[in-house]
Amino acid sequence: MNPTHTHLGRRALLTAGAAAALVPVVSGAGAAHAAGTAAAADPYDTLTGRATEFLTGSQVDVADADFAAAIARLDTLAKDLWTRLDRSADRTALWADLSPVTAPGNFGQSYTRLRTLATAWATPGTSLAGSADVSAALVAALRLLHDRAYNATARETGNWWFWEIGSPRALMDCCVLLRSVLPAADLALYLGTVDRFVPNPDRRTNSPSLSETGANRADKCVIVALRGLLGRDSAKVALARDGLSDTRDFGRNSLFTYVTSGDGFYEDGSFVQHGAVAYTGTYGGVLLSGAAGMIALLAGSPWAVTDPKVSVMYEAVHRTFTPVMFDGLMMDALRGRAISRERAADHNDGAAIVSAVLLLAEGAPAAYANSWRATVKGWLGRNRTTPYTATAGVAQLARAKALLADDGVRPADRATGHLVFADMDRVVHRRPRWAYALSLSSRRIAGYEAGNGENLHGWYTGDGMTYLYGDDDLGQFGDAFWPTVDPYRLPGITVDTRPRTDAGTGAGTSLYRPTNLVAGGAALQDRFGVSAMELISAPGSSLRARKAWVFLDNAVIALGSEITASDGRTVETVVENRNLHADGVNGLLVDGVEQSRAQDWHRRFDRADWAHLDGVGGYVFPGGTALNALREERTGTWRDINTGADTGGSTTPVTRRYLTLWLDHGTSPAGAGYAYVLLPGASPAATAAWSASRPVRIAANSAAVQAVEVRRDGLTAAHFWEAGSAAGITSDGPASVLVRRRDDGISVAVADPGRSAARVTIGLPFPVTFVVRADDTVTVVPGRSPRLTVAVGGSRGHTHHAELV
Repeated sequence: MNPTHTHLGRRALLTAGAAAALVPVVSGAGAAHAAGTAAAADPYDTLTGRATEFLTGSQVDVADADFAAAIARLDTLAKDLWTRLDRSADRTALWADLSPVTAPGNFGQSYTRLRTLATAWATPGTSLAGSADVSAALVAALRLLHDRAYNATARETGNWWFWEIGSPRALMDCCVLLRSVLPAADLALYLGTVDRFVPNPDRRTNSPSLSETGANRADKCVIVALRGLLGRDSAKVALARDGLSDTRDFGRNSLFTYVTSGDGFYEDGSFVQHGAVAYTGTYGGVLLSGAAGMIALLAGSPWAVTDPKVSVMYEAVHRTFTPVMFDGLMMDALRGRAISRERAADHNDGAAIVSAVLLLAEGAPAAYANSWRATVKGWLGRNRTTPYTATAGVAQLARAKALLADDGVRPADRATGHLVFADMDRVVHRRPRWAYALSLSSRRIAGYEAGNGENLHGWYTGDGMTYLYGDDDLGQFGDAFWPTVDPYRLPGITVDTRPRTDAGTGAGTSLYRPTNLVAGGAALQDRFGVSAMELISAPGSSLRARKAWVFLDNAVIALGSEITASDGRTVETVVENRNLHADGVNGLLVDGVEQSRAQDWHRRFDRADWAHLDGVGGYVFPGGTALNALREERTGTWRDINTGADTGGSTTPVTRRYLTLWLDHGTSPAGAGYAYVLLPGASPAATAAWSASRPVRIAANSAAVQAVEVRRDGLTAAHFWEAGSAAGITSDGPASVLVRRRDDGISVAVADPGRSAARVTIGLPFPVTFVVRADDTVTVVPGRSPRLTVAVGGSRGHTHHAELV
C-alpha cells in the first residue's frame, strides 16, 4: 500500500449547505444585474449577501410544492439537530455522539451540524427561521468549539482535512449566515483561526512544502475568499482568486490548466487526484463546484475571475463530466472510496455535478452554456428513479426548475461514443439506450483507495470491474449495492477466492497500485473500441490473467487467456452480478429454458450457449461453456464497509437480491480462458439469434493476441500482448489495434496501453493505395502489403489514427 498525503474530504455528506453546494438561486438575468451593481455598492456587503443566497436561496416561492418539500427536508434535519443539541450550562460537547469535542472528527462534524442549523435559521419557511433562541444558541455553540477545540493556538492532530478544509469551511459559512447577530469580537477570533490553519490556498499548512492541487486547492480558495469578505480584507480576497490560477507559483498548480501527470484535468477528459486515483465523480466535482462558485461569487466585483484559461473549466463539462454521467448519475467507477458512503450515492454526486454545471452556465459564453443546459435538461427529465428536484436543497432547486420550465431549451439526448480515458485507466462505451464503464488499474493508476475506515472491501474494483447502466434500472448501483454485493464477485473480474482482510482500517489514506503495465486500449470513430488489462493479483495470490474487451454498437465481447494460479484455490470470472433490489425476481433463461426464481437457488450448467436476464439483456458463450448461476439474498450493513469518523455507515442491516453468473476455472488453473458476449437490452429472441448466427468470430484468444472479427461492420479488433498475427493483421510488438474496411476506405486506430514501446509496426492483409489523412505519429507505406509504423512512445497510451484507401 502506498501512502498519500491527501485525504478525500467529506464533501458528500447529505447536509444542507454542504461545502460543495455553492449554488445561488439568482436567475440568469438577476445574476447579470447583481454582477453589474456589485462594484457600485459596498463590495463586501454585496458579496457576503450573495454568499448567503448561495446557502439559503433567494425569492423562493414557499407555496411551490417542490420548494415546500425542499424546505421541509431542511426543517426535518435541522429540528432533529436542534432537539439533540446540548444547551446546558455545564456542557462539554454540543451533541452526545460527538464527544469528546476535541477530537478532529467530532469538532469537524459539529461545525457541519451548526451550519445546517444556521441555514435553517436563515431560510424563510422553516420552523427555526429567525428564532432569537436559535441564533443565541448558535453563537454560544461556536464559542464553545473555539474555546475547547478549534482556535489559533491549537495544534493539528489526526486528519489534517478537518483542520484545514472541513472545519474552516463550515465555520466561515456559519459566520456568513449569522453575521448580523455575531459579535465582532467573536468574528475576529474565528477569522484568526482561519488565518492560522488556512493562511492561503497554495500550501498544506501542516506540510508547507506540499502544494495544494485540484479539489483541495479549490476548497481552500473558497475558504480564504469568505474569510476575506467577512474581514473586509481585499488582499485576502485577491489571494483566494489568484489561488485558482496559482499565480504565486506561475500557474504550476492552476485549476485552469491541463496536466500531463499528477492531479488535475487531462486533455483526454481524465481527472486524477491523490496522484493516482480516477476521481472525476468526487474530487473532480468538488473542483468544478468550487471554481464555479468562486466565479459566481466574485463576478462584477474588484476581484472578478478574469483568467482567460478558465476555458479549461468550460471544456471540462463535456470533456470530463458528461461522458461519465448517466441520466444524472455519476458512474461509480469514477467515485473512488466514496462508493462506501451511505449518504453519498451515485445520484448524490451526480446532483452535485448538475448544480455546479448550472451555476457555471450563468456566466459562461453562450455557446457553452446553451449546450450544457440542454444536456442537464436531458439528465433531469430521464431520471425518474432519484429525481434531482426531489432531493435538491432550497438553494439548488430554483435554477433547475427554471431550466425545466424553459421551453426554449430542448433536452439533449444521451451522449454516445467510445471513450478511452488513458490517463486514468478508465473506458466508457455509450450507446443510445445503455452505457458500460470499465475500471482498470496499473502501476500508474490505483486499483482502489482506502483509509480512515473507508472502502474496506474495495479490493477488486479496479481489476476490470464492469458497470452496465440501462433504461430499465437507474438504481442498480445506488440501491445499497456496495454493502450487500459479494465483494469477491464483482461483475467482470477474474478473481482468486481467497479471504481478504478489511482494507483501510488504519489512520490516513492509502492506495493500492498493482504491478502490471497494460491497462487501456484504442478507440475508432468514437464508436468502436478494444481494451486490455494484464491482471497481476496483489501479494498473497499468484493469479495472473490477460483480459480483453471489444466494444460494438450493440455488444461487448469479453475475452480471457493465460489464467494461471498455483495457490490451491478456486479462480472465477464473474460474468454478471446484478442487484435485483429488495424483492426482484427477474426471469433467467438458459438456452431458452426458464430457471427457478426461488432464492438460494444455484445450478451449474455443464454447457450453456446463451442466457438472458429480464430487465438487463443477453449473454452469449461462443462455443458453449460451463456456467454457474445463483440467486441469493445478501444482507450487510454500511458499517461493514465504512467506519469513518464522519462518514461511517449505519449498523442497520439491509438486504438485496442478486442474480450471479460466473465461470469456474477450477483450482490452480494453468492457462485457462473464457469468452462471452454481453448484449445489453437484448430480448431473448435476439440473444438466441446472436448465438445461432455468430456475427462475431473470435479470431484469437491466446497468450500472444486476443482478437475478434465483426464481418457486418468490416471490423477487426485485436490486442497484441507481443509480436504476432490475427485475422491477417500483424504487429511487431504489444499494441491495441482496430481496423475497419469499407467500400469507401480503411480506418485504423492503434494504441500502446502498456506504454512500453517507442514505436510499433502494423501490417494489413489488403492493399492500400494512398493515405487520406493520418496523425503526425503515423507513417504509412502503401502497397499490396501495407505497413503502418506508429510512434507510440510518449503518447501515454492514447490512440493514433489513419484513414486509407
